[in-house]
Amino acid sequence: MSDVKNTDQGEGDEERPVGTPDEPGEAKAQLTGRQRLAASLWPPRASRAQLIVALLLFVLGLGLAIQVRSNSDNSALRGARQEDLVRILDELDSRTKRLEDGKQRLEGQRTELETSSNQAEEARKQTVEKEQQLGILAGTVAAQGPGITLTISDPKGAVESDKVLDTVQELRAAGAEAIQINDVRVVANTYFSDETGGIGVDGKKVAAPYVFKVIGRPQDLEPALNIPGGVVQTLEKEQATATVARSEKIVVNALRAAKRPDYAQSSPHW
Repeated sequence: MSDVKNTDQGEGDEERPVGTPDEPGEAKAQLTGRQRLAASLWPPRASRAQLIVALLLFVLGLGLAIQVRSNSDNSALRGARQEDLVRILDELDSRTKRLEDGKQRLEGQRTELETSSNQAEEARKQTVEKEQQLGILAGTVAAQGPGITLTISDPKGAVESDKVLDTVQELRAAGAEAIQINDVRVVANTYFSDETGGIGVDGKKVAAPYVFKVIGRPQDLEPALNIPGGVVQTLEKEQATATVARSEKIVVNALRAAKRPDYAQSSPHW
């Protein structure tokens, strides 16, 4: 028998193995389901909307997990025995009491600190004020305030130291708090002496006219000098003239050096 050849196949056609796809669509169709799922997931091609949805789903899941945990805790409390619940309440009460006690203790410490601070500040202010008052009396600090200016003119040099001392004592009796004669500060231990062409104030010579700057209540100081037989009339008998002028601001700025005692020391009150 002679061999029979297939004349329907063209000369240019090549034989293809069985099962070999000839087009891409045919190859895709022959992929398995798992391979198609992997191809769709990798590489990732997520859009912005998909990312937002994923984030919302994550937040929702987290909230559900927290809610479940809270419900579990509440369920644990609901399932606890009465003795356990009483113990938990006692612990909460004890903790609350400790916190309240700590709060009250801290508030007490704060009040104590504020009171101590206020007392220290008040003591400091009083100390400074007392120091200034003593400085005014001692003549170591300047002073200002209402008062009078007494000017004694002595063209004939008839005014002696005793008349100046009487004037100072009269002013002090009327309430003078600070006195200055010319450029010399008058204090408790000031002394006067007669000098040629003037008078001596604590050993320092001052000449006429003698200008007294006096701090005090003007309504008391001026009448004290002008009373009958007082300083003004006595000076007029010595052929000197005395004029008094009130002022709302008298400045006493002559200072004395502060002296440190050699032997005296402060002692506690008994």
